[in-house]
Amino acid sequence: MSLRIELIAALKRLLKAQGITYAALAKQLDLSEAAVKRMFSQQAISLARLEEICTVLDVGLPELATETKSGGPPPLAELSEETEQLLVENPPYLLGLYLTLNRWKEEEVLVRYDFTKPQWTGILAKLDRLGVIELLPENRYRLRTARNFRWRKDGPMERFFIKRLLPEFFNRPFLGGNENLLLLSGMVSAASAAKIGLRLEEAAEEFDSMLVQDAVLPTNQRVGVSLVLAQRPWSLHLFDEVRRKPAP
Repeated sequence: MSLRIELIAALKRLLKAQGITYAALAKQLDLSEAAVKRMFSQQAISLARLEEICTVLDVGLPELATETKSGGPPPLAELSEETEQLLVENPPYLLGLYLTLNRWKEEEVLVRYDFTKPQWTGILAKLDRLGVIELLPENRYRLRTARNFRWRKDGPMERFFIKRLLPEFFNRPFLGGNENLLLLSGMVSAASAAKIGLRLEEAAEEFDSMLVQDAVLPTNQRVGVSLVLAQRPWSLHLFDEVRRKPAP
């Protein structure tokens, strides 16, 4: 296989690993989506264009060359119970994971957060040892998480969120910009309840797509958004006193 074909194949793997679509790449390169698709299908990428794509991917040509030799480990859809527990117990590591998942660059981190460069390097090194990222030269990194990465069901992070973060999330009115709260309750059939669950999954997938599409933008053009999607059969305990008890 020629080096050109290997490099283009490596580019495709890196784009897929970072969840960057041809449409999102086209926007960064100031090209049409059709032009980007044609460029890859015809395997006609100039050196200047190759460097531009590497900039979007935040990898250097040496890292791209390394990628041609190995497809790397499969992306992580979730972390182990032990890793989640370690992150919950160490807020700097948890923050580091959040920042890397959202593709913050080192200079952006050091401007926004009170880390020294050695401290940030240590956080990245820890995330590398945990297998969450692959640490590259000059504190650049490659994510090892899948596009549909999720916290474990009833895992340490989900329990921490329910106990500590959820009360904080709901402790004030949703009246500001980019804030919205819909509280809906009613009785539907089992089939309709299943459809509602499917719609929630679709909303989560759309949220993932937007994260990927906007990840190539600088952090000063993005805003942190948390979305809570939940559904369960629920009877308010408020009415327990007047609810008729089942006959023995």
